[in-house]
Amino acid sequence: MPEGDTLYRAAKTLQLALGGKRVVELISEYAHVAVAVENHPVAGETVEEVSAVGKHLLMRFSHGYTLRTHMRMNGSWHLYRPGERWKRPKSAMRLVLRTADFEAVAFDVPVAELVDDKQLARGELGRLGPDLLNDDPFDVDEAVARLRAKGPQPIGELLLNQRVAAGMGNVYKSEVLFMCGVRPDRRGPDVSDAELRELWATAQQLMRANVQVGSDEGITTYFGLRRTTRAQDPSQRLWVYGREGEPCRKCGALVKFFKQGLGARSTYFCERCQR
Repeated sequence: MPEGDTLYRAAKTLQLALGGKRVVELISEYAHVAVAVENHPVAGETVEEVSAVGKHLLMRFSHGYTLRTHMRMNGSWHLYRPGERWKRPKSAMRLVLRTADFEAVAFDVPVAELVDDKQLARGELGRLGPDLLNDDPFDVDEAVARLRAKGPQPIGELLLNQRVAAGMGNVYKSEVLFMCGVRPDRRGPDVSDAELRELWATAQQLMRANVQVGSDEGITTYFGLRRTTRAQDPSQRLWVYGREGEPCRKCGALVKFFKQGLGARSTYFCERCQR
């Protein structure tokens, strides 16, 4: 499930492979993107920058247009050498961007568009809240104000609202709420400003710690299992997420589970630690 740190790692890897390189071809399975590419050809242009904003991945080209993709629940970008066999079936391919050295393939990406700067600002990107990974400093006052404007929704839903603060996903939601001792079903107005600041500070600390650097075939790649505990054992890397019915790592009580919000998002918590 892609979250802000996943997109950040993907963007950094794609930037290192594609940044400054001339595009040979951009293929799209989406008709509206194919039409936009026909009207504003990408072949021959240079990839100026690949970046992540919240859960959006942006590829900006030298002619002023940007390819925006959103992973939602199942989308992913893969990077291959020319002629290398894909790890996913061709039926899952949605976009292919080729340079002389690499082939970037988007699989099962549900949202894609090729737009100019004005269109980008008028769309979903222009409505995002402060970005937990990219904004330094993170504008916590703006995030608090945006959350307060949403009314009496549960804090577990509000933390996932990208128009409040961008970047946090479902895993971090459960983990951060646990670490800060806040129940996911508490009403937003009942969570104090101090608690909100602690929640976002904890999320920032975790997300930034989970962006790791390695090396693969001569290029730098960003990878790693998402970890919120300090345990070295990979099976103990998370506090509560995915651990329904197992003992809480702090108090021993059984971890609880329920589906929250309109999207029925999986939510885990400890009834004893999160009063």
